[in-house]
Amino acid sequence: MTTNVMAVREDEQKKLKDKVAVITGSGRGIGRAIAEVLLAHGAKVVISDINEETCNKTAQELKSQGGEAIGVVCDVTKNESIETLVEKVVKEWGRIDVLVNNAGITRDNLIMRMSDDEWAAVIETNLTSAFKVSKAVLKVMSKQKSGRIINIASTSGVHGNFGQANYASAKCGLIGLTKTIALEYASRNITCNAIAPGFIDTDMTRKLSEEIIKKILDRVALGRMGTPDDIAQGVLFFAGPGSYVTGQVLEVSGGLYT
Repeated sequence: MTTNVMAVREDEQKKLKDKVAVITGSGRGIGRAIAEVLLAHGAKVVISDINEETCNKTAQELKSQGGEAIGVVCDVTKNESIETLVEKVVKEWGRIDVLVNNAGITRDNLIMRMSDDEWAAVIETNLTSAFKVSKAVLKVMSKQKSGRIINIASTSGVHGNFGQANYASAKCGLIGLTKTIALEYASRNITCNAIAPGFIDTDMTRKLSEEIIKKILDRVALGRMGTPDDIAQGVLFFAGPGSYVTGQVLEVSGGLYT
């Protein structure tokens, strides 16, 4: 679902006016939807993705909707790449107000079949990268004495999930990181919260068989998959100004575990 800038009321566009938002893994899918919603509400958005073509293409498409957007290629597992990302954003716009740690991968397997490489790759990309990017951005936010960090976790990190020991562990760790940042940086007017998506309609879930999809949907109270825009609306809430909410985890799952 595309959220066009012109489709949002003028007063709502001012909600994030002149705020600078960095979204990792935002070339497509949930990350892109988040960028579109924040842009539509007045933010200047940074499309960050490991794929250069996707990164730049998405940034250009969002600019064509109206508003300001730039693309910065970043490998969130590499310190040098993260430092370059932060430097480019600060050089371009002078500040970072919102960070969304969205980049992630899956390498699903049963525990007894899961290789060390499958474990390590998911932990590094889904958890350690959020620590590294947050650490770099927190230096900027601390000087500003303001900021919003939103981590994209998962219901798997809250409840566990069959065949996802690595993914669930990384997302559970991300929730712990969220709560710790919230405690350590509250005095600097920096909040940190997490969104835990459930079964969302993305390229990854579209690869599942109809049988598996039906079994999952039978457990969803609302009876349907969520959309990337559903997740983006949760991010918008946490990114807004004047929030008295920090250290929280919002499950956006359609009642998957109710």
